[in-house]
Amino acid sequence: MRTSPPMFLTVLVLVSATVAIGQAAAPLKLEQTIELPDVQGRIDHMSIAVAGQRLFVSALGNGTVEVVDLKAGRRTHTISGLKEPQGALYIADKNRLFVASGKDGTVKVFDGTSFQLLKTVEYGDDADNLRYDSARERVYVGFGSGALGEMDTEGQKTAETKLDAHPESFQLEKGSSRTYVNLPGSRKITVVDREAHSVVTSWGMGLTLGNYAMALDEADHRLFVVSRVPARLVVMDTATGKVIQKLAAVGDCDDIFWNASRKRIYATGGDGAISVFEQQDADHYNEIRRMPTVKGARTSFFSPDLGRLYVAVRRQGSTAAQIQVFSVGQ
Repeated sequence: MRTSPPMFLTVLVLVSATVAIGQAAAPLKLEQTIELPDVQGRIDHMSIAVAGQRLFVSALGNGTVEVVDLKAGRRTHTISGLKEPQGALYIADKNRLFVASGKDGTVKVFDGTSFQLLKTVEYGDDADNLRYDSARERVYVGFGSGALGEMDTEGQKTAETKLDAHPESFQLEKGSSRTYVNLPGSRKITVVDREAHSVVTSWGMGLTLGNYAMALDEADHRLFVVSRVPARLVVMDTATGKVIQKLAAVGDCDDIFWNASRKRIYATGGDGAISVFEQQDADHYNEIRRMPTVKGARTSFFSPDLGRLYVAVRRQGSTAAQIQVFSVGQ
């Protein structure tokens, strides 16, 4: 004769299942908050030194780059005297820190240990995002009313590619010379051949406006762009430019990252949240959670090596600016 399980076992199973569901539904976990005392105004893009676990934070409104020791959980150095720093790029094998500033249009090269200024590269106006091609040992910067600048790791200019609007986020393919560039001013994405220094093709964004943030899944040939009006994640095929899917996303997004090991996308927005999307397959994605942060916290940095997402929070009244550290699992 079949008997029912004891009541306490049924309750235990139900509780265990509830806990498991809750854990599965938490793709990010806030594990640390690091204050940046006296830092005022908007915070822009970041970079990281993985070996030393140092985060470089472009404090645009403060005119500084803040160096944060992630192990110690505190700021250890401030690079001051910058004119609206927007982009930071640390190159580990050269121990060099590149900083792009919008107001004076410069890219400054610093020693990564002493932070001594080694070189100033003039671009004239609105030097912004920075990227590094390690195979070619070339640094790229978006600047001005429409151009990508190229320089070597010593800060010597080597080439320039003209564009028809100011470039925001751009991504470099490792397996080819293709670069994907967001041009919100002309409402499109442009594909650049960085060896030929020329535009290959462009893909219009239609009625989707404010394409600032971009990430790349090179293995699956997918480009992720988050627009601001409307707030949407746009998934595109990098071979054809075809739109694969559009999904609602956090508003006022300025940074997005692809976590290849977890098959997840993290988009941070000034509306005060992180949209977390998960890939079912290369053609299908779902927003699995919208994690709360702080209003205005729209820039971030994801380190796949450390398994952490770092979100920049500007000063709010008497509450100091801070970096929120989220664990994303392994």
